[in-house]
Amino acid sequence: MKTLIRSFGRIRGKPLSTRQQFLVDNLLPILIPAPATSHQPLILEIGFGAGEHLMHVAKNHPDHIIIGAEPFVNGVGSLLSQISMIKDKGLGISVNDIVLPEYKNIRIWNGDVRELLITNPQSLIPDFAFRKIYVLHPDPWPKARHEKRRLLQAEFIKELYEHLVAGGEIIIGTDHMDLLGWITEQINSIHDLRFTIHDNPPESGMNTIYKEKDMFGAQTTKYIVITKD
Repeated sequence: MKTLIRSFGRIRGKPLSTRQQFLVDNLLPILIPAPATSHQPLILEIGFGAGEHLMHVAKNHPDHIIIGAEPFVNGVGSLLSQISMIKDKGLGISVNDIVLPEYKNIRIWNGDVRELLITNPQSLIPDFAFRKIYVLHPDPWPKARHEKRRLLQAEFIKELYEHLVAGGEIIIGTDHMDLLGWITEQINSIHDLRFTIHDNPPESGMNTIYKEKDMFGAQTTKYIVITKD
């Protein structure tokens, strides 16, 4: 596999709490996406932050497997803490039984999503096919010299598109208008991709902590929706 240019910042912040560290050590390993053994439809969220939107999707699509990819271990620890029912480090409790019922369909990849999706013999799930792929508020890498670090390069968008089922959607949200224009340029460079831009979320439950902060003073988030014919 070719070397990937890093598209995200730090992977760790302040030390995890005792409970979060226990969950990362014991619960995370059993939630890593594994080769498909059923015909359950799949949804992917790339860069789920603290997991608010991922949890919303999981509760509203109980018949789907919801895969979240996030390299920032503090975000992973926060999500694990929210979806588990233990209130301490869990000694004496079976890890397999601690996920709240409404979140048992969540799977977590703590790393670069591109390493999960690369289609080669070492890929964890080479036959991924998603109903929806969310990329909400990706890092804009606003300086011109950092554009190469932006995740949504044309090559990667094409890779995501190939992992959609017919009728599937890639939903991209950003409040950084320069990034919005750059992403549309990337999409336009790919032959036959169809997309629309929305001023409002294409579905409910998409206001995450990043939207609430209005990080770049845009006062609104734009949503790009790419649909596979």
